[in-house]
Amino acid sequence: MNSKEYNVAVAGVTGAVGKVFLSILEERKFPVKNLTPLASHRSVGKKIIFRGQELEVKELKKDSFKDIDIALFSAGASTSKEFAKYAVESGAVVIDNSSAFRMDEDVPLVVPEVNRSKVFEHKGIIANPNCTTIVMVVVLKPIYDLSPIKRIIASTYQSVSGAGARAIAELENQSREIICRGNKNVKCDVFPVRIAFNVIPHVDIFLDNGYTKEEMKLVYETRKIIGDENIRVAATSVRVPVFTSHSLSVSIETEVKVELDAVRDALAGAEGVVLKDDFKNAVYPTALDSSDKDSVFVGRIREDISVKNGINLWIVGDQLRKGAALNTIQIAEELIRGEAI
Repeated sequence: MNSKEYNVAVAGVTGAVGKVFLSILEERKFPVKNLTPLASHRSVGKKIIFRGQELEVKELKKDSFKDIDIALFSAGASTSKEFAKYAVESGAVVIDNSSAFRMDEDVPLVVPEVNRSKVFEHKGIIANPNCTTIVMVVVLKPIYDLSPIKRIIASTYQSVSGAGARAIAELENQSREIICRGNKNVKCDVFPVRIAFNVIPHVDIFLDNGYTKEEMKLVYETRKIIGDENIRVAATSVRVPVFTSHSLSVSIETEVKVELDAVRDALAGAEGVVLKDDFKNAVYPTALDSSDKDSVFVGRIREDISVKNGINLWIVGDQLRKGAALNTIQIAEELIRGEAI
């Protein structure tokens, strides 16, 4: 990277992803000259710590982006749609973690390990994909390079932190009520039914086709990131009582047969991937393995005996890090590495 420093704004700084933004900016020694923490009016005046310095959270407004070089957004789609344009008009590059711009034709949807060159095609806004999409495509792209993938069937087991800080608190509070007080009539504010010791067979709202918005994101975003509109994708997304890291059971069908040893070799050498695949010794990744880690973990690689050229995989990744904040900051690193700011 060059030696220049950048003025960085973080919109949604008090949320679950916003807090991880701050820690990763510090960990990776991102060249921040000045940091501007932004949030809704409810969080104004709160204090955050960045590089040992206490900073006061400011309200996100139209004029919040004067002299800002990079604006990292994780404040929800409606907020991004309202305020991202003002950041761009002020001269900042927006890297947005919401769904607001992902499928816009003139907005790159980027996972650096997969399509990093798209970063430089932006017109002021770069979209960060959905967390489960990121975790999945990091693993599938090395296989796609061996043979194009015709079909993907994905079942995702998504942790509560994907729904934000209030969802984490809900799982904690419900678990405490049930275990410590024997109270099973717990309060449900974030999820439609109890999440503690339960599994909810949908994430996000249902659409007319019976799939949820979350599931259809996996369809459309995978095609856009890999650059192949012919890939057939079907998904089922499930919320599970896990605090951090999403897990995916993925079955793929390739155009030509790919030997499992070739798959393992490709994944073992892939950027951002950790291979844990030794079923004879019960070696496979779990959500705990990936929690608070930057890499995506993959294992249980085996032939899908139900279809020609089929492969099954088990994938896990920390959706707050690689699935959100880390990927966003990696995009920013690509920009400054290419001196595109």
